Amino acid sequence: MVSVRGARAAVALAALLLGAGVASGHAFLDHAEPRVGSTVKTPPSRVRAWFTQDLEPAFSTLEVVNQSGDRVDLGPAQMDPARGDMLQVALKPLGPGRYRVKWRVLSVDSHVTEGDFTFRIAGGL
Repeated sequence: MVSVRGARAAVALAALLLGAGVASGHAFLDHAEPRVGSTVKTPPSRVRAWFTQDLEPAFSTLEVVNQSGDRVDLGPAQMDPARGDMLQVALKPLGPGRYRVKWRVLSVDSHVTEGDFTFRIAGGL
């Protein structure tokens, strides 16, 4: 027979496991183009970022800055009309160097997440 203490422990464990499922509903970066941490030879014309959840476009941003912290995107970021989980932003013509992509998104389940990643454009010969 199950004791009251054992039943309470089982209920607490179930609540903990269910709570972990809710936390996984946040939108996190899944992948990007250019890839996170990559070095590319050809300067990209835009940055695209895919997330693990659909986003609220009015409250989601994607910015690209150079090594001096100056914005090099032609924002604001736009949602892909065919996908609710992808943001993209056009870029100014870029030269060799390291660039940082900063994102802040609101998922449709109302959770805000943010982060950043870098990519590098290789120099000339």
